[in-house]
Amino acid sequence: MFTGIVEALGSVRAKPAEALPVLWIEGGKVAETLKPGDSLAVNGCCLTVTQKEASSLRFDLLEETRRRTNLGGLENGDLVNLERPVAVGSRIDGHFVTGHVDGPIRLVEIRHQADEHELWIERRKEWETVIVPKGSIALDGISLTIGLTKEDRFSVWITPFTWRATNLQTRRPGDLLNVEIDILARYVAAQLGKPLSETF
Repeated sequence: MFTGIVEALGSVRAKPAEALPVLWIEGGKVAETLKPGDSLAVNGCCLTVTQKEASSLRFDLLEETRRRTNLGGLENGDLVNLERPVAVGSRIDGHFVTGHVDGPIRLVEIRHQADEHELWIERRKEWETVIVPKGSIALDGISLTIGLTKEDRFSVWITPFTWRATNLQTRRPGDLLNVEIDILARYVAAQLGKPLSETF
C-alpha cells in the first residue's frame, strides 16, 4: 500500500528490452533501505526488487506490467517517481494507492500559470463514473485531486513543489501516464453494477 506522495526521483539505468524484460533503476537514498523481495512503486506501479547493486535496483517486468503501464517504454536516463510502501502507523498524506495501475492514459495539454501548472488528461468513456470533480486519482504514482471534467478529458492542478519533486517536469503533451483509479470509487462502481471494464 502506498500514499501517492513521491519520495524521490530515480533514473533509468538500463531500460527493459523485449528479449530481456528487466528494468534497472538508480534509486539514490531510497535504495539504501531496500533489499531483494521488497516492494517499490515506480511511476505508481508496485514492483519487487529482485537484485541490488549499491544504489541501483533491478526489477523483472511481466508482460502484463509492460502492457498496462508506461514502464516498457522507458529510455535510459528517464526520470521515474519512487515511493516505498507506507509503514503501519505512519501519517497518510495523500490517498490510499495500491500500486496496481489500471492503464496508461495520454497527457493532452499543459497550461502554465505563473508557478502553477494545469494538466489536462484524457478521460476514457468507460471511466467517466469514477473520474469526477474533487475525486482522488494517482498519475505516475502521484496522488492528485481531479479538477474539472469534460467528456473526453479532465484536469489536475500541480503545485510548484510537486512539479519540482516529480517527473511531471519532464512530461510533454502526448506522453503516457500511469493511472490508478481511486480504490473507493472502484468499489462503489462495482456495487452499482458498473465495474471498470477491461480495456487494455
